[in-house]
Amino acid sequence: MNHSQGVSGVSKFILVGLGVVIALLGLALAAGGVKLVSLGGSWYFLIGGLVMTVSGLLIALKKTSGAWLFAAFLVATAIWAVADAGLVFWPVFSRLFMFSAIGLVVALVYPLLARANGRAAGRGAYAVAAVLAVGLAVAAGNMFVAHPTVAATGTGPGLTPVEPAKAQKDWAHYGNTEGGSRFAALDQINRTNVDKLKVAWTYHTGDVAESDGNGAEDQLTPLQVGNKVFICTPHNNLIALDADTGKELWKNAINAQSKVWQRCRGMAYFDATAAIAQPSHSSIIEAKPAPAANCQRRLLTNTIDARLIAVDADTGEFCQGFGNNGQVDLKAGLGDVPDSYYQLSSAPLMAGTTVVVGGRVADNVQSDMPGGVIRGFDVITGAMRWAFDPGNPQDRNAPADGSTYVRSTPNSWAPMSYDAATNTVFLPMGSSSTDIYGAERSELDHKYGASILALDATSGEERWVFQTVHNDLWDFDLPMQPSLIDFSKDGKSVPALVIGTKAGQIYVLDRATGKPLTDVKEVPVKAADIPNEPYSPTQPKSVGMPQIGAQHLTESDMWGATPYDQLLCRIDFKSMRYDGLYTAPGTDKSLSFPGSLGGMNWGSISTDPVHGFIFVNDMRLGLWIQMIPSQNKGQAAGGGEALNTGMGAVPLKGTPYAVNKNRFLSVAGIPCQAPPFGTLTAIDMKTQKVAWQVPVGTVEDTGPLGIRMHLPIKIGLPTLGGTLSTQGGLIFIAGTQDFYLRAFNSGNGEEVWKARLPVGSQGGPMTYVSPKTGKQYIVVTAGGARQSTDRGDYVMAYALP
Repeated sequence: MNHSQGVSGVSKFILVGLGVVIALLGLALAAGGVKLVSLGGSWYFLIGGLVMTVSGLLIALKKTSGAWLFAAFLVATAIWAVADAGLVFWPVFSRLFMFSAIGLVVALVYPLLARANGRAAGRGAYAVAAVLAVGLAVAAGNMFVAHPTVAATGTGPGLTPVEPAKAQKDWAHYGNTEGGSRFAALDQINRTNVDKLKVAWTYHTGDVAESDGNGAEDQLTPLQVGNKVFICTPHNNLIALDADTGKELWKNAINAQSKVWQRCRGMAYFDATAAIAQPSHSSIIEAKPAPAANCQRRLLTNTIDARLIAVDADTGEFCQGFGNNGQVDLKAGLGDVPDSYYQLSSAPLMAGTTVVVGGRVADNVQSDMPGGVIRGFDVITGAMRWAFDPGNPQDRNAPADGSTYVRSTPNSWAPMSYDAATNTVFLPMGSSSTDIYGAERSELDHKYGASILALDATSGEERWVFQTVHNDLWDFDLPMQPSLIDFSKDGKSVPALVIGTKAGQIYVLDRATGKPLTDVKEVPVKAADIPNEPYSPTQPKSVGMPQIGAQHLTESDMWGATPYDQLLCRIDFKSMRYDGLYTAPGTDKSLSFPGSLGGMNWGSISTDPVHGFIFVNDMRLGLWIQMIPSQNKGQAAGGGEALNTGMGAVPLKGTPYAVNKNRFLSVAGIPCQAPPFGTLTAIDMKTQKVAWQVPVGTVEDTGPLGIRMHLPIKIGLPTLGGTLSTQGGLIFIAGTQDFYLRAFNSGNGEEVWKARLPVGSQGGPMTYVSPKTGKQYIVVTAGGARQSTDRGDYVMAYALP
């Protein structure tokens, strides 16, 4: 019998079609491979592409050798993938899945090829197809499984029951405590029953942050005192809700307006009838009780249009006697302040009887900007007690008429902390204006930029300053509230603070002196080519603590959903200058990883003081940057967020440069380095080692090219928003790109519960026990996730049935 007669027209069409597709895919791979090799990159893509092309042509010519050649290509690719990336799921998946799927098709059509050559096909091809099909199915299934970057070592926090005397009474500060613990000594909701949590109540604020790309977002951590929960909205409206029902008790519609950066991360609370903690070594100014008629208990917010506002926590009415009808103008003394160049997005800090405020000065707009002065106000009268001007630190008074605080100085936009025992305020500092051009910085700009600053809360006098970046050219502001912890050093417990940075570093400092308690090394770094830029020859690295998502990238770290977007990312990577963490921007294209978004950001660290752990969530987003010589005759930027994320040149007005800056993403809009792109990490502070690290977030509500994948693929996406740690052995987080509030077992990082939110959240979850019913609630606000256009105005409380 002549087997070749058994090949029908359909079979010929299948073979020719498949061969042509494989040949074209091979040509595309080889063409990119030529470019990559010319940049000094891997030879795999060029050689593999040529082999694929020949294999496809042979299949199109109905030769069995084409299938055998493709099989050889697949085996060689598997060997290369493991050699290049190790036995790590996502990198190997990216290199093998697509080609294995093509290999399955080739195996299935092999009998047609055999018949076309007058041979009977054995069953071997189907056996190979079956093996490939099983492999593909296992790989696809593994996409829905979390792949921890650090598997649980069994050294995570255990469970210690809450002693009733030490149980949390209220959540009266942004980070729960003045020292930003984000830890709740509550365990009614715990590892054994968290899976039974249900929505207890939902409230709508009526204020939806509508974003045009300039940063309108809900990023709130609510407060709770007694039977009231306090909310502020993105336009700084203040609302009190009943803690058990979510029913509105009062509302003060502030309706602060700004074109950009609409958000309110938190509020401060003060009770004039409560005792003030007396510090051990400095005189605190005692609170004068407020007039009985109004504001014995007061709620304070600072606004996106630069006001400090105090209202009665019981009624919502403005506090009489505080400033002008309950309001203080924070633009006073700043000079020229165009809309959105100076505003307040983080909570004010209650430090004894002093309310401390910093301020956000817009990044990369122009060289002449408002100053970054930090001020302390009397909580009862609103009178300014002191001003710390980073450009004139000796003079703590308001500027005389006709003059201003020094312009364009480093500012403190993130939440701050207070240590009542020593009456010290700890400030995370940003950099001076035009963050990525430092040629015009003063000696004081260099001293205070990207540092942690400790001040006396009563006088504003400087106690110490510790710098995390010298001459910051990366916009590596200190982005979060320092968390106050007790740290064990040489067998002694030392009052310490711990803070994470956008550069993926974690610093542990002695609260009294600002000296590092874990090893910090000055590492040599390279300069770029900007004339007169005072490049620092070294930069600090916190080597005594884990580096979070701050690995030194190599070409092998490049990733894509397919080998093709991976290839393009490799080409981009090899086309840029990259010297590691502190790659200085220059007139060529350079890569900053992690970029100015982080690393870690304003969500802050949560702690477990009972077991000595901290919990850190991060995002892993690189940025490419290019400085462009410019006459800068045009308009300054508008101060919004779009300029930090959009394509195109941003004029650094007043400098000789504009800047091109964008996220390091593949053509599909996925970060170019291998996943995870966002994690949750537990660090044992007794050993300074990672106990576990897991990816957080799925592509359910996002995906390539902005298309929602609707699949719970646990790849780990960039997180933005805080965590909550509880003595019930749980970590809660909502700041993911999918629309969920999740709980993780703090002992091993396992996800133990999740609840679907109506829209995403960047809020910080908080918890309290109702004094009326004794029920524990978890509360989170959901206004929309960073990468989604969906927006809402939800406040949601969860409790056990």
